[in-house]
Amino acid sequence: MNNEQRLEEARCLVVTSVEAEREAVRLGIGESARFRVMVGGVGQAAVAAATAAELSKGSYELVVNMGIGGGFREAAEIGTVVVASEIVAADLGAESKDGFILIDELGFGSARMATEAAISKRIVEAVQARGITVAYAPVLTVTTVTGTAETAQLLASRIPGAAAEAMEGYGAAAAAKLMQVPVIEIRGISNAVGPRDRDAWRIKDALLALEAAAAALKEVI
Repeated sequence: MNNEQRLEEARCLVVTSVEAEREAVRLGIGESARFRVMVGGVGQAAVAAATAAELSKGSYELVVNMGIGGGFREAAEIGTVVVASEIVAADLGAESKDGFILIDELGFGSARMATEAAISKRIVEAVQARGITVAYAPVLTVTTVTGTAETAQLLASRIPGAAAEAMEGYGAAAAAKLMQVPVIEIRGISNAVGPRDRDAWRIKDALLALEAAAAALKEVI
């Protein structure tokens, strides 16, 4: 059995952060014994712990971190689905007088986690087939959600091509890597990365995008 055939028959663990995200994913997936959809909590530490604990209980063959997130302007507008080409812990490193240094440059590991490219690209195609705008690009994991234009610009320059930010992807990916399980990340965009303006957030649109992405996931897995 080749890798693609194995993943077609996989038991898939979907990790969200809050109940509203889990409900959107479950609406998209429907009834299927192939998927376990759980709430892992907010932030990469909580999600890493919850994902590792769940993976230790069973023989899952794919981890999917799904939820809503912020989109970088001109890369992912509100309502877009972003599928991660890689997961980057964008604030894991050190400050210096010359600017921020990612942990990779410090020599203490890597802030970058690879995603399962074959499945990710098939999900992109399935979402596009539903007439929904989709981006395949780096998704940033941050500990503090961006709230200013200056920070948004710094992150965009630090990780060129980034389309979205959220708080959990790297944690889920770290747990998956520890357990030697492939990982992907999918985000529905609710707001622009930058100045914090709750009145401009469109949570419902993001959850609908997430629901559509979950339906596409079910087609692919």
